[in-house]
Amino acid sequence: MTHKYQVTGMTCSSCEAKVKSALLMVENVISVEVSKNENSATITMDKHIALAELQKSLPEKYQILDLQHNEIAEQTKGWLETYKPILLIFFYITLVTVLIQFTNHHFDTMQWMQHFMAGFFLVFSFFKLLNLKGFAESYLMYDVLARRIPIWAYAYAFVELGLAIAYTINFNPFITNLTTLIVMSISIIGVLQSVLNKKKIQCACLGAVFNLPMSTVTIIEDALMITMSAFMIITMI
Repeated sequence: MTHKYQVTGMTCSSCEAKVKSALLMVENVISVEVSKNENSATITMDKHIALAELQKSLPEKYQILDLQHNEIAEQTKGWLETYKPILLIFFYITLVTVLIQFTNHHFDTMQWMQHFMAGFFLVFSFFKLLNLKGFAESYLMYDVLARRIPIWAYAYAFVELGLAIAYTINFNPFITNLTTLIVMSISIIGVLQSVLNKKKIQCACLGAVFNLPMSTVTIIEDALMITMSAFMIITMI
């Protein structure tokens, strides 16, 4: 993405060079074009960068101001574009599983969660299996178990497929939910470590098909499966 900003305080070619050099040092900035005549800086970046972060990189003499875009609107748009695949997947799974409940006389929460988890694991395992090697390479970068036992990175996609089938046919609900609870609890450890340490790595949730960054969205995915499986186990006890 490319944005144009107003930059004040530039009086000579040396100022142009200083501003350009400072902005190029900001993480995720790809290229910078600075003009003292137009008092502007055109920045190309591979992800949204907050205006405050750009200002922080500049000497106090120079001020960078929003010129062509609304900061909050741009950030929201960027987030929606980045996570559009996951949002659509969750929308479709939720829509289908809720519609199924219309065939019942009342909304069955346990059955809805069972169907939702079946859809979740089926779709997510599908994308992982499209490029199993690519998924495994990404998963090895952050999963605590896969780093110790590399074969787990390849087996994980098949475990998800197995869970999808188990939820679909209602196979031994206690064992199925217990397996989900254990698997997703292990998975979320590596995700939390990566997000808290602010590592810039690809999330392997949708395999190597989509280039999604590791973020709180990934935490929510895993936490949702943990919460649902734990709830169903408690309900069955």
